[in-house]
Amino acid sequence: MTYLIKFSGIILKISFLLILLIKLNSCGFYRPVSAKDYPPEPEKRVQKNLQEGRGFTIMGAMNNNKGGDFDFATSNEMWRASLDILDFMPLTSADYGGGLIITDWYSDQGNLDDSIKISIRFLSNEIRSDALKIKVFSKQCEISANCKVSQSNPKIENELKVAILKKAAKYKKDIVDSTPKRPLNTILAPGEKN
Repeated sequence: MTYLIKFSGIILKISFLLILLIKLNSCGFYRPVSAKDYPPEPEKRVQKNLQEGRGFTIMGAMNNNKGGDFDFATSNEMWRASLDILDFMPLTSADYGGGLIITDWYSDQGNLDDSIKISIRFLSNEIRSDALKIKVFSKQCEISANCKVSQSNPKIENELKVAILKKAAKYKKDIVDSTPKRPLNTILAPGEKN
């Protein structure tokens, strides 16, 4: 009788594992690949993986950054371009982690009664027009104590956005142009000769 209970417990566990494996397989964890898609030489496979942005893990340390996350603010072209465009204005806050740049009130030397303040929020690290939300505020003062603050003309916001996107695209192009590409056919497997 006890053998029957142990046997049915083992059958139940095996059935559970089989069902679990079938469910996991249907979730897409296992993806069969064709050998035609990958070169047989390990060096060429490594080079192809590096060109496609794939990495490797050491002792289970996963790197899930997919190109949108940056470790340093200087790596983000949109951030650098925004700071370069706003270089003439004093900054109140520049928070890369929060994706926000806020300038202090700025006015031309000749006109102290009118000043502007700019706020830039980064919605994405990609160089796209909808990746930035720019607000320009105007402050007009009749007397130093009597000031009126309003959101400025959207024309200035659009001009800022275009200038930032152009400069960010130039930074990205410079990075891409400076990175040498090595063709796959130049990589030799062990034992191959030119």
